[in-house]
Amino acid sequence: MEWDILGHEWAVQLLQENLRRESPHHAYLLSGPEGVGRRTLAIRLAQALNCPQPSQPGLPCRECRTCRQIEKLTHPDLHLIQADQLGGVLKVDQVRELQHWLSLAPYEARYRVALLMRFEEANDNAANALLKTLEEPPPQVVLILTADSPERLLPTIASRCELLRLRPLPIDVVREGLESRWGVPAREANLLAHISGGRPGYALRLSQEPDRLRWRDEWLNDHRRLLGSNRVGRFAYADKQAKNKDVLRELLGIWYSLWRDAMLQSSGAAQPFLNPDRISDIRFLATQLDLQIILHILQGFEKTIELIDRNINPRLAFEVLLLDLPRVQDEPSAVPGA
Repeated sequence: MEWDILGHEWAVQLLQENLRRESPHHAYLLSGPEGVGRRTLAIRLAQALNCPQPSQPGLPCRECRTCRQIEKLTHPDLHLIQADQLGGVLKVDQVRELQHWLSLAPYEARYRVALLMRFEEANDNAANALLKTLEEPPPQVVLILTADSPERLLPTIASRCELLRLRPLPIDVVREGLESRWGVPAREANLLAHISGGRPGYALRLSQEPDRLRWRDEWLNDHRRLLGSNRVGRFAYADKQAKNKDVLRELLGIWYSLWRDAMLQSSGAAQPFLNPDRISDIRFLATQLDLQIILHILQGFEKTIELIDRNINPRLAFEVLLLDLPRVQDEPSAVPGA
């Protein structure tokens, strides 16, 4: 059985070749945006390292007790650490507990495998603590880190890992995968593939959690309304949405994707929209505002998301962004996609 991963064939081939030569690196860094497939690839690598009955080197059976336990993250020689929540903080105590665990010999597998998810969320003390392990790794240990970008990690950490940059897949590959692998209806699969921006994990999550699509529609409708709202209305909206940092982070991502589409429309770039069901909103922004204003607004979104990720006051950051959005009186059609 192959690794059963949608896309990223080059990464699978590289890792399989490491294992065929029986020369896995002591540490891997899988980078890329959330939902692109980092976690799945990390689990498959852990299975390939420790499957007791592979059909050939680098090809885990995925059916034995070891593979099934790794899939469920319950194997005694597998240890996962990450921040308590998305956008949280991975702390030094978690790394120190991991280091103690790594100092022990494997319980039953060939390697002890540590999964360090979203390591860009590690605080400085945690990152520096891990550095010692990367410099002097224990025998029979493999570390697998994931991060949205290696540039957000300490250079000394990234340089000591084998780096694999995972990029979003073509829209048609995600659409076909949703249909053939997970039985998503064609029309829904097409929309989810676009919304996800080529991230199969995110697309599948949207399919399995329909509330997220409902929230997306509500947030995009709110955005359209707020463009015609005054300062009082915008402050009230900031007060309402900034109470939950995770929700706010997701909302900003949705709004950013709409402005990104408006930038493509305004510049005439031949790339697929992330919001094909919101063509009227996209065209409205592109015709009412020139390209330089749209680019400035996109930079504002990026700055706001960065501030929130750094645990700066989310309400204040969101208020500044909302005040910077242009006030446009003539709203687009109230019918999405009209």
